[in-house]
Parts: sequence; structure tokens; C-alpha cells
Amino acid sequence: MIPDLIGYSAAALTTAAFVPQALKSWTSRDLSGISLGMYSLFTLGVALWLVYGLFLESWPVILANGVTLVLAGTVLGLKVSHMRRE
Repeated sequence: MIPDLIGYSAAALTTAAFVPQALKSWTSRDLSGISLGMYSLFTLGVALWLVYGLFLESWPVILANGVTLVLAGTVLGLKVSHMRRE
């Protein structure tokens, strides 16, 4: 019970911390300060954490990384789209 509570708390905090960046990128469409290399590696890492969580059947890991993967993937997609337009 306590480990799950810690896991869900950590998941909520780390995912919530990422939301402002995703919202700012989406609304402003200014991705000049976003590193393509960093976001590519980050998004891949989050995807691997999600797969790891699925293998472990760990819901805190699955939920946090599932949501973060959507957010990071959105920012990465916006960055790639922005670079293609330039």
C-alpha cells in the first residue's frame, strides 16, 4: 500500500511537472529553445520506461510514462514540424 502511494505520488508530480512545457510549446508554437536531440532521447527513454512498467505490471510506472509519452511526443512532433517549415 505505501509503495503504491509513493509510486502514484511520484508519477503525479513528475508528469505534472512536464505539463507546463507541453502547454507552452503547444500554445506559443515557439520551439526554438527545444533541443531535438534531447527530446528525441527523452521521448525514447519514456517509451522504454512505459514498456518496463508494462512488463512489471506496475500501474504507477505505466500511467506516469503513458501520459508523459503523449506530452513529450507532442512537443517532439511540434519541434520536427517547426524544423521542416524553416
